[in-house]
Amino acid sequence: MTEFFKGSRFIVLTGNYGSGKTEISINLALHANRQGSTTLVDLDIVNPYFRTGEKAEELRREGIRVLMPTYAMTTVDIPALPAEIQSVFTVPSEKVIFDVGGDDTGAAALGRYYPSFMQFRKETAVALVVNCMRPLTQDTEDIADLADRIQRRGRLRIDMMINNTNLAGQTTCEMVEQGEETVLKSAEKLGIKKVITTGMAGILEACRLRTPSAPVARYMVPEWMEAQE
Repeated sequence: MTEFFKGSRFIVLTGNYGSGKTEISINLALHANRQGSTTLVDLDIVNPYFRTGEKAEELRREGIRVLMPTYAMTTVDIPALPAEIQSVFTVPSEKVIFDVGGDDTGAAALGRYYPSFMQFRKETAVALVVNCMRPLTQDTEDIADLADRIQRRGRLRIDMMINNTNLAGQTTCEMVEQGEETVLKSAEKLGIKKVITTGMAGILEACRLRTPSAPVARYMVPEWMEAQE
């Protein structure tokens, strides 16, 4: 998957709740770590569930540096962003991956680091992850609206889109292909030229896709969901 981010030291993944950006963040971090030092920053100050912090210890055992909001994964209502996160712009690391909180509210945390990102803008790739099976991202108008709000609050232009349309174990090729069509139309509307598709390897191999694709393994499946599949 890292081949889609060549030349990018900083990779920012944003998207709505349920888009799968955290899953993709973890996959990217594990892939990148095989090639050099990797830092994964959990910037989600909104959603207490399905966040990279849940896998922090496992990722650290792999040698990945994991940074997250203070009090994340606790009962404290409003986690704070520690000063250590700012260090990713000065401490050497081959790849730094930001898992940004859903929608424009979460993107506000990203905007805090705008001056630093602008220093390294040519080395930064901002990707919007879209799952067209989720509410609020099922058509081009909603996706374009989401992208616009994220760009305004995060203060960074979106460089590429990732079609991650799925319905967990019930995903079909038709869903992925229809999602790809919707994401491609949204990208055209937004003036974004780079679109890729991610998903489970077995599904992607059977789909007829117009975009480059990359398989992702699932790390964030809760026990109750595993029991249903």
